[in-house]
Amino acid sequence: MAAEDLIIETHGLVKRYGQIVAVNNLSLQVPRGAIYGFVGPNGAGKTTTMRILTTLITPTSGDAYVAGYSVVDYPREVRRAIGYMPDFFGVYDDMKVWEYLDFFAACYEIPERDRPGLIKDLLALVDLAHRRDDMVEKLSRGMKQRLSLARTLAHDPEVLILDEPASGLDPRARIEIRELLVEMARMGKTIFFSSHILADVAEICTHLGIIESGEIVAQGTVGDIRRQLMPTREILITVLNQIDQAKETLALVEGIGAVQDVSDDHGRRRIRVEFSGDDEALSKLLLALSQRSIPVVNFVEETHDLETVFMRATKGIVS
Repeated sequence: MAAEDLIIETHGLVKRYGQIVAVNNLSLQVPRGAIYGFVGPNGAGKTTTMRILTTLITPTSGDAYVAGYSVVDYPREVRRAIGYMPDFFGVYDDMKVWEYLDFFAACYEIPERDRPGLIKDLLALVDLAHRRDDMVEKLSRGMKQRLSLARTLAHDPEVLILDEPASGLDPRARIEIRELLVEMARMGKTIFFSSHILADVAEICTHLGIIESGEIVAQGTVGDIRRQLMPTREILITVLNQIDQAKETLALVEGIGAVQDVSDDHGRRRIRVEFSGDDEALSKLLLALSQRSIPVVNFVEETHDLETVFMRATKGIVS
């Protein structure tokens, strides 16, 4: 991928705290316009990486670039290009909702005459226009999260860097945050967010980075990572009988790997097959069984959710 297509990239990024290596030779590539999910076990280095990208801490070695600016050499330009929401966001309870946004707009030197229209647009975007004159302390946690997200947009940044934006929210509030992130991507923003809720990542992300022990273990589009970490397809075949003949037939088909007998709750005989072929080869596999008059009741490819992929990428699974 050409450098001009990347809005976030890191090169040999390292961060040490004494003898502890929090980030180890990290190389990220985030395409412009992506919704990039940054996932990993607790302590993997997600928050440290995000704090480097937002210029809150400096790397021990290596460099990171956001919107073309080095976080080491041009931190002020980086801050102009990003909107950042940390995992523990701060809201000022003794302000009204509109005052809270007005305060941050002033911090970004937005002219006073432009702020009322900006605040109106931001509140409409996060569906808080009806709470405009309420005190922040009266908002629910989900509403405060949406208000904090609106605050990150006050200066119209190119990139949103969000640390666990759905943490601690109820299911409805999580869905609302997901919908907001998708809407902001449609507006042309690049979304870079960490999460431990893999369902949220799978639902909206175009790209994914999996980090463990400070190192990237997989990176790319969600589809690419699935294929990289789960290179074979799993086919589940249910037959009425002749299971030995079915296995003999399968053994002659190109692309067949491990073949395993399994049973379902009704005691029906099943065969789980690892298969490396494409869709055309898969159709030939079924045809081979049919030509041997083997009574196939069900023939289905098992899909792997993101949790399975994540466990395969990290040390949560022994292969």
